[in-house]
Amino acid sequence: MKELKIGLVMLTILILVAIFAPYIATKDPYLLNDDLIAEPSAKYIFGTDGLGRDVFSMVIYGTRTSLKIGIFVAAVSSTIGILIGGVAGYIGGKVDRIISEIINIFLMLPTFFITLITIAIYGSSLRNIIIVMALTSWTGTARLMRSQAISLRERTFIKSAQTIGESSISILFKHIIPNGIFPIITNSTMIVSSAILSEAGLSFLGLGDPNVVSWGKIIAHGKTYLPRSWWICTFPGLAIVFTVLSFYLIGEGAHKLLNPKIRTKG
Repeated sequence: MKELKIGLVMLTILILVAIFAPYIATKDPYLLNDDLIAEPSAKYIFGTDGLGRDVFSMVIYGTRTSLKIGIFVAAVSSTIGILIGGVAGYIGGKVDRIISEIINIFLMLPTFFITLITIAIYGSSLRNIIIVMALTSWTGTARLMRSQAISLRERTFIKSAQTIGESSISILFKHIIPNGIFPIITNSTMIVSSAILSEAGLSFLGLGDPNVVSWGKIIAHGKTYLPRSWWICTFPGLAIVFTVLSFYLIGEGAHKLLNPKIRTKG
């Protein structure tokens, strides 16, 4: 699939940038110098901000922050959603009704404002941001996994496993989850994109981790100097678009690849 290939290439570039950030960055991203609001040039590829920091180096190091948050949030929230949705869909009955109500309650909550309040109270470290985002973004995965489990539990191979006395836990982890996880892969890429955008929004509002470089933080600082110093906001903004687009393309390509109906038409 063309989308999947393009998305993987873009993601590979981001991963390489994050790994080799110390070698790619031309300056120390935290270094303050006397060249305030310098335009993009051979010396400063993306210019400098109002404190004299090199924007190019900050954008490079910001890749690490965004990828770390996006991937960890997606991994934790997807794991929670898969387990809760799998249990609800396979067991059914009162368990399913209770879990479904809990999911509906979480869906009605204004998650971004809950994240804002929680981080404001407990601190804006990367760990707290990841935990809060993961605990408020698992509902979509849970609903998707639940529907998969409800469909799979009526299949012949599941009935056969029940007949020979295989335990419910064994069936859930050996048959239900492995066979119903494919749509979750596509959904996880959307969670990564959402987490990156949410972190950028938090940093823009001044609630990001003050000890790390963040694209949202760069944009928040740069808005003070707009429109005269356009480069401070433009380059980290483009980095956010590039990253989110890469995961969107991966998700779209994976959906077409894993969906048998679309694959058959292709």
